[in-house]
Amino acid sequence: MSKIIADKISKTLDGLYTLADISLTVGENEVVVVLGPSGCGKSTLLNIISGLFAPDSGTIKIDGADWTGKTARVSYMQQKDLLLGSRTILDNVAIPLLLKGMAKNQAQAYARNYFADFGLEGFEHYYPRQLSGGMRQRAALLRTYLFASDIMLLDEPFAALDAITRRKMHMWLLKLHDRYHSSILFVTHDIEEALLLADRVYILSSRPAVIKTELILDKTAALTLEMKKDLLAILEEESNDDHF
Repeated sequence: MSKIIADKISKTLDGLYTLADISLTVGENEVVVVLGPSGCGKSTLLNIISGLFAPDSGTIKIDGADWTGKTARVSYMQQKDLLLGSRTILDNVAIPLLLKGMAKNQAQAYARNYFADFGLEGFEHYYPRQLSGGMRQRAALLRTYLFASDIMLLDEPFAALDAITRRKMHMWLLKLHDRYHSSILFVTHDIEEALLLADRVYILSSRPAVIKTELILDKTAALTLEMKKDLLAILEEESNDDHF
């Protein structure tokens, strides 16, 4: 069953034709990656799926219902963690539960149940400035999960991390996915990240973005140099090397 169906999505943003007739799906418990050059409209696509932007044409269906231009059905983590500096990590993570109407004590108790799995146990009363970049991203991802645990949109959430921390976060995210079975739509311009995380990859062209190809991956198979070269060749048709 498809959790997300984006059908023939087009969008002009600030006078620039950004997305051209984009169609994609995300299945139940599936990790789908959208891979494309910087500035091609990947984040705009997530904004449309989340309901923050309305498309010029096309529809967004979630669990079979029309959610085009409507918010609050999926959770969305943008590139910056957006944690509130004046609140503890526990308070930050519990925000989605408060918005759903839970009492503060109940929300905090519920959120605490996930701190160990998300690598945050013992840091409930720390403030964002006291945590490393990786831990801040874990807190932001837990907050995202608690907003709408079955569908998550992730917009290059690890891009600002160093290479070692980023790889640790990749492995941690895959373990969490195995445990919680969310449907994830993940945006990146990093080929290795796409190959490591995805069940399927949609490759976008430069703006106005169209889907150039769709790849089905076996995450249990070794990542080969040939696979990376094939993806890079597709992307290099659309952009210069300095975009990557």
